[in-house]
Amino acid sequence: MSYADAKAIAKSAIPVIDMAPLHDGTIDGARHVARQLLNAAETIGFFYVCNHGLPKDLIARTDAVARRFFSLPLEQKQQVKVTPWHRGYIRIGEAKMYETAKPDLKESFIWGMELDHEAAQNGAAHSLRGPNQWPEFPAEMRPTLNEFFNAANQCGRVLFRAFAAGLGLDLDHFTQQFDRPITRGALIFYPPQQPDLTEGQFGVAPHTDYGCLTLLYQDPIGGLQVQGRNGEWVVAHPIEETLVVNIGDLMARWTNNQFKSTPHRVINRSGRQRLSIGIFVDPNYETEVVPICRDREAPLFAPVACGDYIVSRYDASFAYRNKTNTGNKNGTA
Repeated sequence: MSYADAKAIAKSAIPVIDMAPLHDGTIDGARHVARQLLNAAETIGFFYVCNHGLPKDLIARTDAVARRFFSLPLEQKQQVKVTPWHRGYIRIGEAKMYETAKPDLKESFIWGMELDHEAAQNGAAHSLRGPNQWPEFPAEMRPTLNEFFNAANQCGRVLFRAFAAGLGLDLDHFTQQFDRPITRGALIFYPPQQPDLTEGQFGVAPHTDYGCLTLLYQDPIGGLQVQGRNGEWVVAHPIEETLVVNIGDLMARWTNNQFKSTPHRVINRSGRQRLSIGIFVDPNYETEVVPICRDREAPLFAPVACGDYIVSRYDASFAYRNKTNTGNKNGTA
């Protein structure tokens, strides 16, 4: 594979931000972290975090259960295939990032916040808050993924509050409505990409993510590439005990493009299987996203409900939601 080359930069080229001061409650420490977060969000749009609150053992257990699920026969995984509210399994060949792209060489499993029966039935009308699709095997998949989801969602909430502090806003500006967030989780499995595949074949083609914040665990195999401000693609190395964080399109919109939603892609040249786990953190469906303008800056976007925006992007891109659409987009890495 000679296409999609990326510059092999030093690991230190993308900042690793220590979240510990955000957990211990010290104001000075939180402000220091907030300054680092804002600098990363306003420039490259990608950064790593350590001391993020997801225990090493939890990440290892989630990695293991994901691999057990993806090793199942296709017909068994298809028993929990994706539903209209974006929950369940999406097999290889059913996702692509834009109309002219080739289908992504990946399979995924999507889940979200667990709901009681009544809430699930009411939420299904929103297309993002229906019940999860849990397989019978592995039996530990449901509790493990829910534990991971809750820890990662809380990490996202902490980052939201730090961003608010850095912007001089009330700490809960982004999380005023966060009791039923439309945060989604995705297990993403990449088979080895054969060297004789034609140009333009990716694990995930170049894209930006839809929502506010993406938290990503990637295994040691690597393959994630980020486009810098100069247009050059660079390698986003796996760094042990960190999560990759990137700003999504909705957060860029919310900050009136002060924060940058950065293109990224995956190409698995390793000859081995690759796994990543993404958590796409967003507040409640009805949260109104009104651009935050500095000084006399004019808003670049009209206000929009968080869920309406994401659903509109899904409806335009996912084949299972629109049968006339030949492709779909699953902003995951």
